[in-house]
Amino acid sequence: MPCLRSLCALILCSSVAAAGDWPQWLGPKRDGSSHEKIAPWKGAPKVAWRKTVGEGHSSPVVADGRVFLHTRVKDKEEEEVAAYDAKTGEELWRKAYSRAKLKNALFGSGPRGTPVVDGRRIYTFGITGVLSCFDATSGKLEWQVDTAEKFKPAKLLFGASCSPLVVGKQVLVNVGAEGASVVAFDRDKGEVVWKSQDDRASYSTPIVIDQGKTKQAIFLTGKRLLGLDPADGALSWDFPLVDKLFESSTTPLRVGDLLLASSITYGSVGLRITTNDGKPGVKEVWKNPDLTCYFSTPVAVGKEHVYMVTGSVPNPFGKTPPEASLKCVVAGTGKVLWSRPKIGKYHASMISTGDNKLLLLDDAGSLALLEPNVKEYKELARSKVCGETWAHPALANGRLYIRDNKELICLQLAE
Repeated sequence: MPCLRSLCALILCSSVAAAGDWPQWLGPKRDGSSHEKIAPWKGAPKVAWRKTVGEGHSSPVVADGRVFLHTRVKDKEEEEVAAYDAKTGEELWRKAYSRAKLKNALFGSGPRGTPVVDGRRIYTFGITGVLSCFDATSGKLEWQVDTAEKFKPAKLLFGASCSPLVVGKQVLVNVGAEGASVVAFDRDKGEVVWKSQDDRASYSTPIVIDQGKTKQAIFLTGKRLLGLDPADGALSWDFPLVDKLFESSTTPLRVGDLLLASSITYGSVGLRITTNDGKPGVKEVWKNPDLTCYFSTPVAVGKEHVYMVTGSVPNPFGKTPPEASLKCVVAGTGKVLWSRPKIGKYHASMISTGDNKLLLLDDAGSLALLEPNVKEYKELARSKVCGETWAHPALANGRLYIRDNKELICLQLAE
C-alpha cells in the first residue's frame, strides 16, 4: 500500500511538473493552447519581477529558462533583442541592430512580429522587415537579411508584423513582394531557399499543419489564404480572402479537420481540410460575416467550440467608440452561442489552459480567468495586472509573462 501511495504521488508530481516553454507566437503549438493548469486566484496574482522595456507590440517568448523580448531602442532607428532569466528577471544579454528610418508610423514604431526560439537560435522580424538570427545563449548575431531592401515589397501602413515560422531547416516569412510573397531562408545561414507567389503581405502570422502525407505552410496574405509546400514553396491550394482595409491580422487556426480564418471586414470562414488523390485542398463549410476578428486570433476550447474576440471597423469620424466582444462559436458551423460585449477596446488575447479554462488579457491590462460554458460567460477571477497592451502573453512553468507599453512583467499564477 505504501508503494502504491508513493507511485500515485510520483504520477501526480510528474503531471504537475509537466509544464512547457512558450517558444513562439501563440505558444508551443502556435494555436494559443497550453497544457498548464491555472486555478482561480484570490486577490491580485503575485508579481515575481518586472523590467522597464522599449517600445513595441512584439510578444515575449520563453525557452530554456530565458525570456526573450524584441523592442525598439529609445530615440534611435534601432531595434534590439534582450534575454532575461525567467525566474529572477536578471538581464542575461542585449543585442541591438540598425534599421531603415521609419516614417509616419501609426500606433507605435517598435517591432510587432514575435520572435521564435528554435534550439540554440532565436529569429526575429522587425517592423521595417529586418530578419535576424541570434544565438539564444550569448546574443551573438549569426546572420541578418533586410527583406525590404532585398525584395522591395510594398510597404504596409502599420509596418511588417509577421512572426517567423520555423519548418525543418527553414525560416518562413510573409515578405509581400512580387515573386517573393513568401520567402524561405536557410535556418543556419540566412540564404534564400525558395520564393513563392506575388501577393502583398498582410499583418498575419503563418502556421504549419499536417495534411495527408505532407505538411502545409498556411499563410493569410493580403488577398488570400495559401497552402504551400514548405519544402519548395509550391502552391497546393488557395482561397480568396480580402480585407477591405487591407488589415488581415489574425493567425489561421486549425480545429480538427477545419481551418478557420478571419479579418475585420470579411468576417470568418470555416474550411474543410481535404486530400484528393494525395493532393491537399480545402472546401468552404461555412462563412459568418459577423465574426469580425481584428487582431485577436481565435482559440479552440475542446473539439467543438471556438472563442473569438470580434471588433468593429474603426471610424475616425464616428461618435461610437470602438468595442471588442467575446463570442462562443460552434466550430463546425460558425453559429454564435452567446456574446459578451465590451471585453476590450480593440483587442483581447486568449490562452486555453490544460484544465479547460480560458485566460483573457484585455487591451486595458485586465486579466481574467474564464470557465468555458456554451450557455453563458462565466468568470472565475479578474485582476488589473498591467497597463495598455496589444501584445499576447506567454504562459510557461506556472508563470505568465506580459508586456505592456512600458514594462515586461512576470506573474506567478501557479506554485
